[in-house]
Amino acid sequence: MTTGVHVPLRLIHVGLGGWGTNWETYPIPRVTEVERVAIVEPFEPALVAAQEALKLSDAECFRTLEEALAAVESDAVLVTTPMENHVPTATVALSAGKHVLVEKPFAGSVTEARGAVELAEDRGLVLQVSQNYRFYPGARTAARLIAERSLGEVGSVAVDFRQYDNGRPRATHPHYQFTHPVLMDMAIHHFDLLRMILGTEPVTVYATSSTPPWSNYRDEAAATATVTMSDGVVFSYRGSWISAGQPTLWAGDWVIECADGELAWTGRENDTVEFDRVSVKRPGGPATALGLDPVELHGRAGSLKAFARAIETGTQPETSGRDNLGSVALMEAAVESASSGRVVTIALG
Repeated sequence: MTTGVHVPLRLIHVGLGGWGTNWETYPIPRVTEVERVAIVEPFEPALVAAQEALKLSDAECFRTLEEALAAVESDAVLVTTPMENHVPTATVALSAGKHVLVEKPFAGSVTEARGAVELAEDRGLVLQVSQNYRFYPGARTAARLIAERSLGEVGSVAVDFRQYDNGRPRATHPHYQFTHPVLMDMAIHHFDLLRMILGTEPVTVYATSSTPPWSNYRDEAAATATVTMSDGVVFSYRGSWISAGQPTLWAGDWVIECADGELAWTGRENDTVEFDRVSVKRPGGPATALGLDPVELHGRAGSLKAFARAIETGTQPETSGRDNLGSVALMEAAVESASSGRVVTIALG
């Protein structure tokens, strides 16, 4: 007999650096469908700091995922480690029969990501990538309008992303040491949104990148990309971590040219939906702001809720590992193009 009692998804959280700890303070407490039962952090000072900040007992804190899996009853693993540890950590969790939610970028290559996807499918487990920018009202509204052909066929898409993050000490700010901080750490969001909003897949990309002498970044501080989609739509992208111009919201400024007008949208100001907006401009007329589609929970909380719901219903989530291979493939190809100076054909392997 059904009791109606809700049993939360028991979650082990791996990776308690700055961003991982933020998961504990913002998204996790907002999702009643999950209960975090343990944390894992191999770097002892970070583990101690997280334990103290979260007021956890020694029995809830571990240096390795293997130790946590052996000691704590769990259903799933949240992976918020640095990118190079995403797939190895997910592989340990999946091999132990646990569902996995992993931060973006899923992996640095399709080949690496595919191994985890196939393991999850072989075990009948949910593997989801937290492409949290999808879970905002601006993005959802834009995707619906394009799917409905509200302005007719799409002709082209342009996105600008501008932020200034070049004023901290070069030796101590970890972001400056990220691998491809524009194309892999940031543009992965915009590439994934492109696939969601258009509902088509990229086929070629030509990318360039630059790191001027005054940049504090080890790899590219700015990048551009031109992407051709499977239906011939052309996507142009400009992203910069060192722009002195007016900052965009984190989702960037989007302009989608259609047969019957222009759709513009933006969104995600940190963890709020306050500044999400969508407007439509028809030929000869003014831009008109539209109402936004509601989202139950936004950002990472929305992603985590979708993860719990997929496990409960036995369905694959929107941002499954399998689906995310398309976003990883575009990201990987953009990096290759920027390095080689060639147009790169995008393939899932």
